[in-house]
Amino acid sequence: MLMNFFAPYDWNTILNEYPPQTYSIKAYHQILCPRSETADSEYPDFLDKYIALPLLQRLQGVGLLCGTDWTKLYKNRFYYSRLDHSIGVALIIWHFTKDKAQTIAGLLHDVSTPVFSHVSDFRKGDALTQTATEEDNAGILHHDSELAKLLAADGLTIEQVEDYHKYPVADNEIPQLSADRLEYMFPSGMALCGCWTMEEIERCYNDLTILKNEDGLDELGFKTLETAELYCERFCMIGHILQLNENKLTLQLLGQIMNRAVEQKVLSEDDFMALSEKEIIEKLEAAFMSFSGSPRKSNIDDDFLYLKSLYQTFRTMTQIEHTNAPLPESEYYNVSLNVKQRYINPLVQMGTDSATSHRLSEVSAKSRRIIEDFLAYKDTKFGCVKIKR
Repeated sequence: MLMNFFAPYDWNTILNEYPPQTYSIKAYHQILCPRSETADSEYPDFLDKYIALPLLQRLQGVGLLCGTDWTKLYKNRFYYSRLDHSIGVALIIWHFTKDKAQTIAGLLHDVSTPVFSHVSDFRKGDALTQTATEEDNAGILHHDSELAKLLAADGLTIEQVEDYHKYPVADNEIPQLSADRLEYMFPSGMALCGCWTMEEIERCYNDLTILKNEDGLDELGFKTLETAELYCERFCMIGHILQLNENKLTLQLLGQIMNRAVEQKVLSEDDFMALSEKEIIEKLEAAFMSFSGSPRKSNIDDDFLYLKSLYQTFRTMTQIEHTNAPLPESEYYNVSLNVKQRYINPLVQMGTDSATSHRLSEVSAKSRRIIEDFLAYKDTKFGCVKIKR
């Protein structure tokens, strides 16, 4: 029996497999939709006035990688914001559809995302679907008067842009490929482990086209089998990072820190939408600093000290333990979770007809094994980290 494809790829192996390299967000976005001063520039200039809206500018302070920029357990190579991601999604949609409503819907799809992104799903008990952050998106859009003015000037309605899920090129269900899924896995791989080169991104991106899937709906897919196989392997490897215990523990621990900080009145729920991640970190550290010289008075103080210990653990941890049973709770923070599995089984065009396509797993034994092994992989039942006191 073959070893699971992902079994050799533990945390340190993945994060140290690729040599350091320099990435440019501007150059990456240029691949998605070229912008130049010439008349044939593909870039949709109408986007700029939407990008300037406060509801989008707020996303500069929200990281795509779910708080992992703030712990030593990770070695993130650069910071990529939810605004960068939103712009990237819009550029992809425009590149393939040239449809203004779909493009703006893609740009606006994450306006309800709080700081630390999907950590908010974990703190609400939604690690498996990770959709809780989307609940308020339409409501925020409907109540933004500046957005309403821009849409009216462009001859669009809020109903056309409030839900990008209705546009299959913009979004669809795993394991299909959409603009959103395509976009977030490029910078995730670049930042988390450095597995993508700019040349590989350009190669994969330029091999994409719109195909018809099993339901007769438009879906992004690949023109060539070899490129589809490369993309599938890289996507699943990044997805593997996101289902290891290191990732589960990091997001769950940060979620508990957020919850406890609200209980201790160090933070408020409003802070998670009003402040940047940097400002949240500064507010926590200021509270810990002011408390450090005060004498202990009650059990409330004990709860506060535990919050401080969890925060210090999150910020300073460099490794965790993988176990099949929890370690003593007096000394360790333990996590045992099932999480959303992010993988891809893209369409591949067979022949010259865009309507003649197959799922990659149907035509590639190599990719079928990678997908099956990704879905079958199980980390140890528990991830544990010693609490820093």
